[in-house]
Amino acid sequence: MNTTPDSPSNVAEYTVSEISGALKRTVEDAFGHVRVRGEISGYRGPHSSGHAYFSLKDDKARIEAVIWRGSMSRLRFQPEEGMEVIATGKLTTYPGSSKYQIVIEQMEPAGAGALMALLEERKRRLAAEGLFDTAAKKPLPFMPRIIGVVTSPTGAVIRDIIHRITDRFPVHVIVWPVRVQGETSGPEVAAAVSGFNALGEGSPFPRPHVLIVARGGGSLEDLWGFNDEIVVRAVAASGIPIISAVGHETDWTLIDHAADRRAPTPTGAAEMAVPVKADLLAAVASLSARHMGGMSRHLAQRRQTHRALSRALPSADQLLALPRRRFDEAAARLGRALQANTQKKRAGFDGHARQLSPRLLQRRIAEQRRHTQKTAARLPGCLKAYLREQRSHFARAAGRLSPEPIRRHGERAQHMLVQFDRRRERAVGLIFERHKRRSSELERLMRTLSYESILERGFAIVFDAAGNPVKLAASVHSGEALTLRFRDGDAQAVATGGGKPTGGSSSKSKSTKTGGGQGSLF
Repeated sequence: MNTTPDSPSNVAEYTVSEISGALKRTVEDAFGHVRVRGEISGYRGPHSSGHAYFSLKDDKARIEAVIWRGSMSRLRFQPEEGMEVIATGKLTTYPGSSKYQIVIEQMEPAGAGALMALLEERKRRLAAEGLFDTAAKKPLPFMPRIIGVVTSPTGAVIRDIIHRITDRFPVHVIVWPVRVQGETSGPEVAAAVSGFNALGEGSPFPRPHVLIVARGGGSLEDLWGFNDEIVVRAVAASGIPIISAVGHETDWTLIDHAADRRAPTPTGAAEMAVPVKADLLAAVASLSARHMGGMSRHLAQRRQTHRALSRALPSADQLLALPRRRFDEAAARLGRALQANTQKKRAGFDGHARQLSPRLLQRRIAEQRRHTQKTAARLPGCLKAYLREQRSHFARAAGRLSPEPIRRHGERAQHMLVQFDRRRERAVGLIFERHKRRSSELERLMRTLSYESILERGFAIVFDAAGNPVKLAASVHSGEALTLRFRDGDAQAVATGGGKPTGGSSSKSKSTKTGGGQGSLF
């Protein structure tokens, strides 16, 4: 606050910032925490920063509103244009535009009618995406060995489910504890469904064959977590069949449409999940009795049929009488047939023996010798004819060949060799030039990095008696012979004091000029 001595009035003078700050403090102190009922107007969804800006209005006035990212993530529903809500927050001002606004921390629809309208709109939108399609429903396993239950571990629901499963068909039950009411119930249920689906090989718990999502009855607000969009999407994407048992038979939530089966109560879900063991045992016993009776009747019928067929068959003597008679007759004829066959073979052998004689063999050998001599006499003429035919064939082939194509082919080959030679010379020249430039660059780099270039700028290098460069003054001892190398030569020196690592040097030395023409340096 500034006051001017010569001001004609005693009224205090403020700057714009002071007035804006005072108004901001006044509004925040007077309206630190308020609940405002109004209709959302000009809703601009969450920005990239996560904040949302809009207005709350009624039939007479409007107020600017903002929801920061942290509060936006805790809302149980998605704000929409024209929705009537009850917002809880604090009033403040925005000095940059001289406006007041409400910073909303919590927001809920204004009454059950608004909740039902929001629920119906969300149901239509999710149904349009195909999350409630009947064709996508999975059948429940007939006899699951492991059942997963998503519910509160302290309520009566889990006790009812376990009691009914134990009475009907005892199986292994895995409970994933979640909150079934409140702002975090929806994300917890969705995480439980996704967690059960993520179980597999190497997991500490086995993967269930069916899931039950259960909760007792309640109001629409109590069951609102099961209408959360994240829960519906998790249930629809589940690879394990899910039974929804939320509320009583008259209650309904969106998870009922996305689940594979809906149970009227949690107890009904347990009855859907497992059959009755006693009924199964009775059915198996009945089927076993029917099976044994059917087998007995079948065996008796087959035995009776076998006896009837055996009476119709003839005896073994009747079946073998005719073959036995034919066998006896064949055995009686066998001796005479062998004698007759022997005589016939002997007569044939005698006939062939009379046809064989040395004179006949000599005549056949003479005929074969004459045939061989005739063939040998014909061979020289055949060879000459074959050679003449081959010679004429080669002559015709040589006549078809001319030296012109061969000459053209040789010229093309020579031209290609000349081109290849020129390319080789150019390539070799380019390689030499590249290596020459590289050598020049390396030589310049070597000169630049060499200590001789440092000597050119007026520096010197100190060597000890062994010829090693001295890097530290602390390593120099009194009376030690040193060599100083300059640009144009070396100079000998003797250290008169020990070296010190400090910047100032207190050592003295005597130098003797060698070939460089330098005087005393210390």
